[in-house]
Amino acid sequence: MVVLALALSFFAETRSEGKTDGSSAAVTPIRHVIVIVGENRTFDHIFGLYRPRHGQSVWNLLSRRILNADGTPGLNYALAEQFQAAAQSLYYIDPQSKTPYATLPPPSAAQVPNAPSNTRPPFAWIAAASAVEPDLAPADRKLLTTGASGLAKTASVDTRVANYAALPAGPFQLTGPTLPYDSYTGDTVHRFFQMWQQSDCDGSGAKPGCRGDLYPFVAVTCCPGRLSGSNSMAVYNVNDGDAPYLKRLADNFTISDNFHQSFMGGTGANHVMLASGDDVFFSDSRGPASPPAAYIANPNPQPGTLNRYIRDANWVDCSDPAQPGVAPIAGYLRRLGLSSNCAAGHFYMINNTPPGFLPNGAPRVGRPGTFVPPSTLRTIGDALTERGVSWAYYGGAFDAAVKRAGGDRSAATAVGQAYCQICNPFQYASSIMTDAAARSEHLKDTADLLRDLAAGSLPAVSLVKPDAMIDGHPASSKVDLFEAFVKNVIDRLDANARLERDSAVFVTFDEGGGYYDSGYIQTLDFFGDGPRIPLIVVSRFSRGGRVVHTYCDHVSILKFIERNWRLKPLTARSRDNLPNPIASAGNAYVPKNRPAIGDLFDMFDFKKRG
Repeated sequence: MVVLALALSFFAETRSEGKTDGSSAAVTPIRHVIVIVGENRTFDHIFGLYRPRHGQSVWNLLSRRILNADGTPGLNYALAEQFQAAAQSLYYIDPQSKTPYATLPPPSAAQVPNAPSNTRPPFAWIAAASAVEPDLAPADRKLLTTGASGLAKTASVDTRVANYAALPAGPFQLTGPTLPYDSYTGDTVHRFFQMWQQSDCDGSGAKPGCRGDLYPFVAVTCCPGRLSGSNSMAVYNVNDGDAPYLKRLADNFTISDNFHQSFMGGTGANHVMLASGDDVFFSDSRGPASPPAAYIANPNPQPGTLNRYIRDANWVDCSDPAQPGVAPIAGYLRRLGLSSNCAAGHFYMINNTPPGFLPNGAPRVGRPGTFVPPSTLRTIGDALTERGVSWAYYGGAFDAAVKRAGGDRSAATAVGQAYCQICNPFQYASSIMTDAAARSEHLKDTADLLRDLAAGSLPAVSLVKPDAMIDGHPASSKVDLFEAFVKNVIDRLDANARLERDSAVFVTFDEGGGYYDSGYIQTLDFFGDGPRIPLIVVSRFSRGGRVVHTYCDHVSILKFIERNWRLKPLTARSRDNLPNPIASAGNAYVPKNRPAIGDLFDMFDFKKRG
């Protein structure tokens, strides 16, 4: 009753102010939701050594005594031990035989910038950075000039990591005397079939879940040319000053230690799931179709190799157990009593594939199979529009990308290359991209977000993606750049008291990037879930440094929006139909009514008016 009374009072206040953007229809005091999505970091990778406030508990490497507070191996280090698998003739997610590493492969420095540049980060001059990156506060633009490795341009091993040649067979602290937090560091493999293998799931035993003990092995065997060594086992140490702004937010607001990427693998499918609770599929003008064979995945190992995939491609018909790679995952789902949720004859996107539209709405032209044909998959944007609730997707460097799509290749539009097309789930959708008015209203630049915050004219729902220079992606960006972007958004929100009082900022990541995480994974269907990723909710109704353990994933954000604005699930098959979890006795992390995902309402205390 208290929540209802607060909601009614806020509704009355907003109606009296004459708003017509649909925000006033919210059932809670939250009238503006801002979702900021960074790139490729797991919960343990950022918060593995985090100590919560007194009275709160957290599941991480420190609490499980896998690592000590100083980053050294702890009493239970063996819980995170990594293994090498024996050769098998077919793709597997649970190897028949494996042996522990004595020491990990050395971490890779591939693609890490080794020196400042005049054309891309880290820039040689702050003026060059400021000219192309308007989304950071002026004092933080210097971060775009720092962090080069100083290694030889051809270096393949990251010798900055302490003990790099003799790392123990589990997690290790990334930062140290010769690798400060403000450093560009190496990437790791994060693709669909690879992440299923890394997770090592078999469904046996009393507690379902995955072991997560094949991370470096898969990275060094599946994909020549993408070798990432032991990078997947690296963790930051917030006790040493790493990730200071994210830690400050966690200390003062509410954090989840059981929030997951919704799709095994990479960026594109996880962003689509965030907006749709489902995945896009290959189609022609009449319906589902088959892509050319060259683009259908075959993760079976090539003859004579340990685990090098025959075809590491982007499409799979997961309804057909005869398709390569499908049977092991489908068998695991059967052992758990779960459906694959794969429609017959549909080839689903499993790895990063560009949308069928360019940023300016023009159809993408190219070889079939290399992009996703125009999609009719229903999105949260469609649902909000039908309800009369305002929304926008703010993409970093979007305006420049639109101009480049129209043929402008001037120096002023070069930053458009940093716009992430696979990160914009609405760029796949025909309902948005074929309607010029809808594109103009709903697809915007992050520079517009900063202006809208200052003007207090924010839509009810904002999905925000910084550009590739500041999204926190390994090798091409840094976590401190993502922190600086988040801080700039929150500072501007805080400067507008009227807007701040009824807003909630969800700070999260698209996926774990192939980094190790010790958390429980609840399998929902063929596509995931995947490992845990950070989620922090910043609101006057989420203060206090709480840690919430309810099982959630990206689609939980959809469920929050839908419950807050009285929307129905998007489709009959989308994951927002799943119930909220009921915690198992003695274990808050494993729902006893699985499959189940939360709606994030327990991240808030609406009894407080701030």
